[in-house]
Amino acid sequence: MPYVPSDRLVHDADAHVVETPDFFIPYADADIRDRIPPLYVTSVAPGEADLIEHFRDRHADPEFRERDEAEIMTRKNWKATGSFIAEDRPKALDLIGVASQLVFNTFANGTLERAERADDMDYAYGLARAHNRAMVDFCSVDKRLLPVAYVPLAEFGRAGAMATEAIEQGAAALMIASSCPTDHSPSHVKLDPVWAAAQDAGVPIVFHVGGGGTLLNPKYFENGLPPVPDFHGGDGNFRSVSYMAIQYPVMQTLATLIIDGALERYPTLQWGVIEQGGSWLPGLMRSIDSSATAFYKNEERLQKLSLKPSEYMKRQVKVTPYPHEDAGWIAAQGDPGMCMFSSDYPHVEGGRNPLGRFDASLETASDEVKQRFYCDNFVEMMGPTLKRLGVPAAA
Repeated sequence: MPYVPSDRLVHDADAHVVETPDFFIPYADADIRDRIPPLYVTSVAPGEADLIEHFRDRHADPEFRERDEAEIMTRKNWKATGSFIAEDRPKALDLIGVASQLVFNTFANGTLERAERADDMDYAYGLARAHNRAMVDFCSVDKRLLPVAYVPLAEFGRAGAMATEAIEQGAAALMIASSCPTDHSPSHVKLDPVWAAAQDAGVPIVFHVGGGGTLLNPKYFENGLPPVPDFHGGDGNFRSVSYMAIQYPVMQTLATLIIDGALERYPTLQWGVIEQGGSWLPGLMRSIDSSATAFYKNEERLQKLSLKPSEYMKRQVKVTPYPHEDAGWIAAQGDPGMCMFSSDYPHVEGGRNPLGRFDASLETASDEVKQRFYCDNFVEMMGPTLKRLGVPAAA
């Protein structure tokens, strides 16, 4: 019996491949292949990365595979079914019971973001191209797997070309960093070809945790107290203080895009904020409307907007609350059309029972709100992609 009961149609807006250190290297063009270092793994338990080959052997062990169903939500990272062996991922989908998964990398966002902000654009775009090819190839084993490609915004011409290239290769979503490019705003009008390519293809633009650059001054951790472990028992991933900063880069970037008219110019383009929580959403909607009211008289860009800023968000922005957040409250205070289910499979942060935790927070919500959370909002964000692939969009 799958984790999600067979009588429920649920789409998963956040899932991952757990890369091996050299995962992207074979997909790189020859001129940069030797320059790509193995991914430095920090967001796992200390020593876990040394066990990759051990887990590969375990996945080939019939006795281990007999427990795939019973342990589908308890095995994490490389131990999880289909986490890095593509041929096993369809079985994982069957055992989880979701209709589709939007699939992100695990370890590469920081590397991609740093390359984009360095001086070598050939390398930055070459690295993104290798990432995109690898993600599309991993997901090619099952139409329910929806690959997410990365588009650096550092150079206008290359950004538009890479967006088109990624879509033609089969990307189901285009990810951009939530931190600001080095030399211009993410709302710069010369980036319009990126948004146009995505809108024309019915492919959303998404943000994901890890693309926000340096979130917090590290001196915040120099508090004279004992070191605090993260989820995995190490210190390389988020802890309570750094968790508080996850929302801020994407809040600023979204607000800038809205105020500068990107969502006005591309009214059917959908935007997803993935694995960055949702409790901040109602406050941002109020704050951006307040900003527009305060500065409307003196800013022509605000006068050109045909909607209140929060109305663009309601129309075009979707978020994935964390399982430990109150998704029912977020949907009620923000808008029922803005929140989506996510499992974070197979990451530790997703927990062992995200469905149960979300069900509990939505207990008093209407059937319509629940339907939108688990299915309809994701279908709206993905546009024609699900229909094109033949993935069920409605029961």
